[in-house]
Amino acid sequence: MKKIASALALALAAAGACAQGAAAGWPSRPVTVVVPFPPGGGTDTGARIVAEQLAKKWGQPVVIDNKGGAAGQIGADVVAKAKPDGYTLLMGNIGTQAINPSLYAKMPYDPDKAFAPVALVADLPLAMMINPSVPARNVREFVALAKAQPGKLTYSSSGAGGGPHLAAEMFKDATGSFILHVPYRGGGPAIADLLAGHVQLSFMTVLEASGHIKAGKLRALAVTSDKRVPALPDVPTLSEGALPGFNSISWIGILAPAGTPRELVEKISADIREVVAREDVKDRLVQLGAVPNATTPDRFSALIDNDRKRYAQIIRERRITVN
Repeated sequence: MKKIASALALALAAAGACAQGAAAGWPSRPVTVVVPFPPGGGTDTGARIVAEQLAKKWGQPVVIDNKGGAAGQIGADVVAKAKPDGYTLLMGNIGTQAINPSLYAKMPYDPDKAFAPVALVADLPLAMMINPSVPARNVREFVALAKAQPGKLTYSSSGAGGGPHLAAEMFKDATGSFILHVPYRGGGPAIADLLAGHVQLSFMTVLEASGHIKAGKLRALAVTSDKRVPALPDVPTLSEGALPGFNSISWIGILAPAGTPRELVEKISADIREVVAREDVKDRLVQLGAVPNATTPDRFSALIDNDRKRYAQIIRERRITVN
């Protein structure tokens, strides 16, 4: 028994030393951050801002790899099956981590066991925005228009089952309006068709939409957060009179494959918190419409768990399904 105990102690010590060694010598080569959506969306934009800063800190390239499809499942699956050495990370969001598990009966990975949460990066309030050709200046006018011609107006989303999709469905439920859903494979394509006037409405993150709104190419009717967003101070919240109590925001955060050494997870998390806390990075994120909010792995894990429960209830109560 003594020999077994001694061997076990040596094995645990060796494992701990290896983990610490991996963290101490990391990174010694480029790091890939998989964005499970096409370029141009809020998740992609946030990932590029953070990756640029991490590359400077680590002295190694941080490569963004866009792998869109299946509401983020294709890209997430790549990370779920990657070697847990910190060199392949996922920029997940509320859809991939908290919503998909309640929407899809079968996923290519186990959402409860596939990832190690590293750090929340930022909260992403959504903007309810329309093409300027739509004859509505505020939420009430848009609702009246939608009710006057049920099923004739359409809205785009970054993918079936994502945060923007659920926000729009919550809006339809709260207003009793019927607007057709047109899902895309990411926020970039969804906004492109809204700009072109192929659809009339979108709920998208302020981060990916603020430039178009400020340029007058899109008209923001409201934001979905509790408070107004500094990037769009003149745009009211949905709860300001139109829909009291309405709240639906997205978020983005970094995850590693399950089995990544805890010491390495902690190091990456600390580095992310450091770069997001820099004034120039915070200012850049805020100006674009994000709310910087980098956290520890444990706090990020708790957020995922809480939001998963919240959206599971919303999906169940509203009987939301994906085709």
